[in-house]
Amino acid sequence: MADTVLLVLPDRDDAEEIADELRAAGYSPALVHRDMLLGEDDAEDVDWVVELTTGPGGTPAADRTDELRELAERYDGFLTA
Repeated sequence: MADTVLLVLPDRDDAEEIADELRAAGYSPALVHRDMLLGEDDAEDVDWVVELTTGPGGTPAADRTDELRELAERYDGFLTA
């Protein structure tokens, strides 16, 4: 089973836009959901997460962490893998 990659972003609209672009590029499942990361105790600190397991061509999304990290950083987010 492939490892899940999470793009963690502060803005819902950005997360939805990125998920749409990644789905069009062949990533899946590219699900968007809210998530309070471990250690956060304030509901205002909840981020938006784009969840990926499979990349283009059926390769693991984790094989493209450098590319995905750069994408997340452009939107003031970060990547967890």
